[in-house]
Amino acid sequence: MKIRGEPQTDNIVSRMRERGPEVMGVAAGYTWQDDPRRLIFMLSRYKFVAKMLAGCAHVLEVGCGDGFGTRVVAQTVGRVTAADFDVRYIESARAVANDLYPIAFVEHDFMDGPLAGDVDGIFALDVLEHIPEADEERFLGHCIAGLADRGTCIVGMPSIESQPHASAGARMGHVNCKTQPDLKAFMETFFHNVYMFSMNDEVLHTGFAKMAHYNIALCCGKRGRKPL
Repeated sequence: MKIRGEPQTDNIVSRMRERGPEVMGVAAGYTWQDDPRRLIFMLSRYKFVAKMLAGCAHVLEVGCGDGFGTRVVAQTVGRVTAADFDVRYIESARAVANDLYPIAFVEHDFMDGPLAGDVDGIFALDVLEHIPEADEERFLGHCIAGLADRGTCIVGMPSIESQPHASAGARMGHVNCKTQPDLKAFMETFFHNVYMFSMNDEVLHTGFAKMAHYNIALCCGKRGRKPL
């Protein structure tokens, strides 16, 4: 029986039959079941990072989870090293990895020290809010230890103003959410130049910070600091 369809569908079906279906990692799969909209919000943040770090030779992601969004950045940079302290996430990321996106997934806890190797871009999305304030300087210092002096660092986190409206699951583990001015001030202890952006859902803007659900700091010009 002749199957009725369009040529582009033939290409899609042929490709997926050849390579097999894509499988989500544990975190992305949970989100797709629990609240699919959150994947849209998450991927929009990764798209921003991909645009800002485009052309970097080597990028480090801190707190990659199962690596679902990491591919978006891998499309625009030379190579990506993606690290997480939870081995369950790293195992999941490796299990669903695709050779079209050769990402190096590494188990590493930045509270213990830096990761060996030099990079010209670093990003951490939804990570800093999980680090106690007493440890945040040591943590970030270890994260950016291998960043080139002219490299770029991007940190994104929920605003403290958003927390009364967040779900219990979204708030879980959030011990250090900040206002946008506080995040900027903290990042300025490590970088000469810090540019702030706001997000509400998947919309990026530079509007009134107190109404932002999510804050992103784009940082460059690393300051010289003593080892922590």
